[in-house]
Amino acid sequence: MVNWALARKLGWRVILRIEDLDAGRVREGSDRQAIDILRWLGMDWDDGPIYQSHDLLPYENALASLRGRGLIYPCSATRRQIEQALSAPHQGDEEVRYPGISRPAPGGIATDLSADSDILIDDGLAWRLIVPDGPVAFVDQLHGGQAIDVQAEVGDFVVATKAGLPAYQLAVVVDDARQGVTDVVRGDDLLPSTPRQVLLYKLLGLGAPPRYWHLPLVHGRDGRRLAKRDDAVRLTTYLDAGVPGERVVGLLACWAKLIERPSAMPADEFADRLNPDRLAAEPVIFTEKDEQWLINR
Repeated sequence: MVNWALARKLGWRVILRIEDLDAGRVREGSDRQAIDILRWLGMDWDDGPIYQSHDLLPYENALASLRGRGLIYPCSATRRQIEQALSAPHQGDEEVRYPGISRPAPGGIATDLSADSDILIDDGLAWRLIVPDGPVAFVDQLHGGQAIDVQAEVGDFVVATKAGLPAYQLAVVVDDARQGVTDVVRGDDLLPSTPRQVLLYKLLGLGAPPRYWHLPLVHGRDGRRLAKRDDAVRLTTYLDAGVPGERVVGLLACWAKLIERPSAMPADEFADRLNPDRLAAEPVIFTEKDEQWLINR
């Protein structure tokens, strides 16, 4: 909602992108469900829906470019590492630094490519980026200046999986660049991913990366972020129960400090009231009182 409201307030275009490369986690009909929720809450978009899985060639070209310059190498990654690479990481996910076991010695990667090698060979190996030492700097619109040493934190991360599919970090960079994305607004659980994406922008020669806005997550009463385990507080629960979308928007407006207490609000009013300079970085707690506000209509 904040992403959409910023776009409508600041004159951005909204791209509806369906990131469906992680086939093992994609539930049938989940794309339609997401679209229904956006419409229920009063949001619209200018482009899309664009499905990542419908056109793999841009990712394959990016991987071929990295391979041709000796910037990636094959690795027999574990199943867990592959699953983590396919999807956006989340707060609380354990991420172990890759120790570089398969990393070749300098000059040890063949870079001569045949005419048909724009697509990586499906040889049952994952591919990792050779991450340089040192911090990657960027500015977050809420959290300010950041400098994160990707090599020290995660090491050489996966950019393509054993199945020949682009990993999350590569896919979103390629899409953001080719779709003209200037601003990325997302949860702060993805803040650690940003330096990896900034690095890929540089290595792929894609120009300046977008501006990043990392918003606080909504946490449950147990202090953990709301996730798939919290079936009782899924948005579809309230949609299916006939709760008006304006009540959800009103609760979001209260969390965003646009109003003092929840009050039903249409999406366009949320956008009118939103002040980008007053966005807070503190996490939000979904309380029992909040839930009662939604269901006692």
